[in-house]
Amino acid sequence: MSEAIWQALAAKAVGGRSLDTLVSLTAEGLRIEPLYPRSLADAPRALRQTDGAWNVAQRVDHPEPSEANRLALIDLEGGANALTLVFDGETARGFGVPVNAAALATVLSGVELDLISLRLDAGGHTAEATRLLADLTTARRLTSATLNVDLGLDPIGHLARTGITAQADTPDDLRNLLDTARAAGLAGRLFLADGRPYHEGGAGEAQELAAVLATGIAYLRRLERAGQALATARATIAFLLVADADTFLSIAKFRALRRLWSRVEEACGLAPTPTRVHAETAWRMMTRRDPWVNAMRTTAAVFAAGVGGADVVTTLPFTLPLGLPEDGARRLARNTQLVLLDEAHLGRVDDPAAGSGGLEALTDTLCEQAWTLFQQIEGEGGIEASLRSGLLQARIAATHSHRAQAIATMTHGITGTNTFPALEIVDPRVADVPRRAEPPVGPLALPSVRDGEPFEALRDTAAAMTREGMRPMVFLATFGAPAEFGAR
Repeated sequence: MSEAIWQALAAKAVGGRSLDTLVSLTAEGLRIEPLYPRSLADAPRALRQTDGAWNVAQRVDHPEPSEANRLALIDLEGGANALTLVFDGETARGFGVPVNAAALATVLSGVELDLISLRLDAGGHTAEATRLLADLTTARRLTSATLNVDLGLDPIGHLARTGITAQADTPDDLRNLLDTARAAGLAGRLFLADGRPYHEGGAGEAQELAAVLATGIAYLRRLERAGQALATARATIAFLLVADADTFLSIAKFRALRRLWSRVEEACGLAPTPTRVHAETAWRMMTRRDPWVNAMRTTAAVFAAGVGGADVVTTLPFTLPLGLPEDGARRLARNTQLVLLDEAHLGRVDDPAAGSGGLEALTDTLCEQAWTLFQQIEGEGGIEASLRSGLLQARIAATHSHRAQAIATMTHGITGTNTFPALEIVDPRVADVPRRAEPPVGPLALPSVRDGEPFEALRDTAAAMTREGMRPMVFLATFGAPAEFGAR
């Protein structure tokens, strides 16, 4: 079908209105057209560090070390080949493994560390967790000379999440931590430029990209001050982006990150090489009411992360907003990835989105917008200065407010929450483990919010009123034609 034929049919379908009514805008103003021409982009790019499938990671966060070990072994026997080891702290969502040597030894008992990929998710305790892991691997005298472990050090992410500056490390401290990790065979990436604090705070796709790009450059500078050559320093940094249920934008975001970082490498005089990119499904999109729909959302997010070229994907279990997931929810999180890899064979194509007019255009637009926002952060003195001044938080808050308004007016739908709510749904079971209190944060901390929380609060209020014998009532004014105020 030619574009002219499409325009004629589309004009008829919208009843003579402008075709601009078919254009949509993201929360940060990114324009998404209803139709894109065929892309004339170059051949597909090799996205992942290694050809083929991404690594299937499973979150290990049970606060009882022996139970965390049991779950980790089940995950690895069931098809996962990577673990995300979550320690108690600001990234744990109320759970997490205790940060001590005995707990770590118990959690990793029987885990063949030289056969899997491991990422530490320890927030402000990362340096301590790194030393504990180095002691453990040294004591085990593992046969492999190198272990695929990403240590997840992210003091800038800690600042963003908590508003509290981590203890300042000198170049000597950083060199000592690097030496400790290398001596123990921990050959993965030390630093992690993590997009989760910004996404959970309400950032749009370009804002998240700009933040992780600025973070990566800040870590390059730290490593250079510690005496690391740039070619060595870049191999010490990994990235983490959030994948959500907006499939096309998530695919474009992952592809855009690799292009943007390649541009940074070229500016440093380095030939670009594939960097290591982690993905985690979005906490922001998860719902507490009708959590079964979370399984659909995480499936779309995993698909997007895999097609976009993530190296390692962690799927949040669909019951996590309710509490600590049981075995069934964990199995579903793992199998979501395995089905996409083993039955849909998504890992067999280097860059499935290459040549798609829409996805190439979205990738290009995200690159342009993110680079502009990144330059703005650099103009404010870098990301740490921007966070300490509150400037980045203010821009993210404006984007969050725009999205929240769209959700409140149902312009942006959340299935099971503000559209098609299932009022009598039975919640799945979760483990009988109470959440720990969240650690204290400063006034400049980015919030960690889920999009469905305002509607969940309304449902909670209605349920409380019903228990008190008062049936909630809402007055609906019937303005306009009957079609404009139907049963909905």
